[in-house]
Amino acid sequence: MKNAIFKGSGAAIVTPMDEHGNLDLKATEKLLKFQLEHGTDAIIVNGTTGESSTLEEKEKLELLELTIHYVNHRVPVIMGTGSNNTLHAVRMSRKAQALGASGLLVVTPYYNKASQQGLIEHYKTIADSVNIPIIIYNVPTRTGINVEPETYKVLSEHPNIQATKEANASITHVSKVAALCGGRLDIYSGNDDLTLPIMALGGKGVISVLANIMPFEMHMLCQHFFDGEIEKSKDMQLELLKIMNAMFMEVNPIPVKTAASMLGLCGENFRLPMTKLDPDKKKKLREIMASYFVQFEA
Repeated sequence: MKNAIFKGSGAAIVTPMDEHGNLDLKATEKLLKFQLEHGTDAIIVNGTTGESSTLEEKEKLELLELTIHYVNHRVPVIMGTGSNNTLHAVRMSRKAQALGASGLLVVTPYYNKASQQGLIEHYKTIADSVNIPIIIYNVPTRTGINVEPETYKVLSEHPNIQATKEANASITHVSKVAALCGGRLDIYSGNDDLTLPIMALGGKGVISVLANIMPFEMHMLCQHFFDGEIEKSKDMQLELLKIMNAMFMEVNPIPVKTAASMLGLCGENFRLPMTKLDPDKKKKLREIMASYFVQFEA
């Protein structure tokens, strides 16, 4: 049995930027402060929600270094180091380990569309290069490839491959992974709306988009479940469903960064090809936000 990197809700944080598209490090610290003060269980930097595909390597490392220094071991800090170039993923993973990352989030190779054997070799090569745990990130809608349960079974035997972030959206798929891998592979939901169902299959929690703006609520959704208060967890899952779905009214991270901006946590700035939320959707998002935040004016 491998020890979990974290248990509960890990926030896949947005990357604050100024109006010129540069990293906004002051806003990053503000966002981290908000996360730590509201009970988040882990911080994930340079993921999909962090617009990692448009960040330069030096910017990713700068964000990680700032985050590790600010968090100061209060919760695990996990860095996205995935690439469709295995050697680049190895290099970034080694650098993240050297800076003190608690673990690595490694997305499946995109565009290449590797075979299942290619995935095995890809992940084993990365895992052999570091001594910190790896979370496989399976998100077929973005990468065009799915990690099959039988592939997970092989990968779970590697001591450094510890978990998966499952954004497959198929409970049948997750069930097969859990059945084949047993205690050798922790499962985190990659979809906020499947947090409770995946925990019911033995999952350790969620790597969450919504946690950017509701870290306490996502933490408690998980904590109630782990405390055996299943009804409370279920009630929270259903209560939050509307705002969870709102975070995907446009491609992630556009809605959640817009919502964070409405709360004063960061600017409403993106790097192309991401653009601002259109006015009609922004109005709808504001209305939904007002139904969850009592201090918020629609």
